[in-house]
Amino acid sequence: MTPRIADAERKARALYARSVQGVLSTISVDAHGFPFGSVAPFVPDARGWPVLLVSRIAEHTRNMDADPRVSLILMEDADDAQEAARLTVLGHARRVAAHEEAGAADRYFRRFPHAAEYHRAHDFTFYAIEPARLRFIGGFAQIHWLEPAAVCRANPFRGKVEEGMATHMNQDHASALRDYCRLYGIEPAADPRLAGIDAEGFDLMVGKRLVRIEFDAPVASPDEVRKAMVAMVMKARELAPAKP
Repeated sequence: MTPRIADAERKARALYARSVQGVLSTISVDAHGFPFGSVAPFVPDARGWPVLLVSRIAEHTRNMDADPRVSLILMEDADDAQEAARLTVLGHARRVAAHEEAGAADRYFRRFPHAAEYHRAHDFTFYAIEPARLRFIGGFAQIHWLEPAAVCRANPFRGKVEEGMATHMNQDHASALRDYCRLYGIEPAADPRLAGIDAEGFDLMVGKRLVRIEFDAPVASPDEVRKAMVAMVMKARELAPAKP
């Protein structure tokens, strides 16, 4: 692997991890095969695949049921769209299997707790996109096709392990979550919540806003997660002490 490809993979993973929504393009049934775009919130599942919560009567759901080929475009905010990093995930969308739905729902609702009402009160269901190819543009002349496994990585802290760490931090270490916000200059309008943890960082939800915080180095065990997060708290309190 060349250094340029390795750098593109790293940047693509970071963009994927800090994105909460993208433009989902499906192949239209009613418009005779034209691409149909719609805004779609998503969360990576334990395999690293994008998971969507969609209405059964939505146009894009009907399209996916007829033809599972889709693309999901993610793009960072920038004044110049041509200079912004963007990632296109090409893949096949399918309804999440019944035995996987609880795990998908747990991770999705930690990121989007307000969506739980849609799932309960309306005809919404989960779909996952199995990535086939990825196209990453990091800026001018930084254009690469990337393998899905290099970007949409499986989470080593899946299921009850991640759920337990998130619950512990949210219930017992709310002050640490505020420390992380201070460290990165974030003024939370509400108490931040830890929504997810993976090998390269963790997700804080500040209201409905996702704040992605990366570890200094990848972690591989809950103990390494604890040490990394404690070190960040210490750094925060050193550099930006809490106001009395």
